Amino acid sequence: MVLNTYAIMTGRTGRPPRRRKRFSGWHLVLAPIALIFVIPFAQMILASLSPADELVKFPPPFVPSRFTLDGFIALFTTTDILIWLMNSVIVSVIAIVAHVILCSLAGYGFARLRFRGRNVGFFMIVATIMIPTQLLMIPTYVMFSKLGIINTLSAAFVPWLASAFGIFLMRQFFLSIPAEIEEAAALDGANRLQTFLRVVLPLAKPAIATLAIFTLLSSWNDLIWPLIAINDDSIFTVQLGIANFQSTRRTQWELLMAGNVIATAPLVIFFLFAQKQFVQTMTMSGMKG
Repeated sequence: MVLNTYAIMTGRTGRPPRRRKRFSGWHLVLAPIALIFVIPFAQMILASLSPADELVKFPPPFVPSRFTLDGFIALFTTTDILIWLMNSVIVSVIAIVAHVILCSLAGYGFARLRFRGRNVGFFMIVATIMIPTQLLMIPTYVMFSKLGIINTLSAAFVPWLASAFGIFLMRQFFLSIPAEIEEAAALDGANRLQTFLRVVLPLAKPAIATLAIFTLLSSWNDLIWPLIAINDDSIFTVQLGIANFQSTRRTQWELLMAGNVIATAPLVIFFLFAQKQFVQTMTMSGMKG
């Protein structure tokens, strides 16, 4: 249909010509900046493939004299890295699912529902973003201790079930969706819940992907709170386990670099798959830098 319309309008047959990607002056500015951010990751990967004796030199060589997998072999044979990775996956998956459900419901409520105290309640929730996390650790620890979930895996993911930023992000995206779409669904006989599940949520896939990215980054990289709440080696998250490779006497650099590569790889892969939705959300929700 599209090809026929194009042929009729232009008098040509075949597919429309593809637009050529043009390089602008911004690429010349952004390319060196991107290179600056890539260098630390490249150095981390090269260090993970370096012999242990070269990592203790100062300064360590950027490119090792020979490549070796001794660090990765020692990581998987002498540590519980697989258990730590599984614990981090469990924490992150629960956090992402809970964020998507709870923040979507709350964000939609603040965006579309009319009730007394809506603006005040939303302002109070957003205001919690300005509270430093360190101020909440002691009361959170006391509360979790009374609940009996300290030193359990639950202590790692309960704080990530919802967040003020997630509610704010979803609300901003729902406000960008025309209300006429929901009114049309209501005329067809759909109630508020059906409209939310069948009409609004499918349109919010970019926002959900962006929320999943932020939640994954926060829950996967969290170190301070698990360091306080978890003491058992068998329920360490990957970041907490890698932190044990550092000590005042001797830092196991080969294990540390190999562990960082393993811990960073899932985040990079996930972001590459969801970057299109991430950019689309930042554009539609008005949160561009």
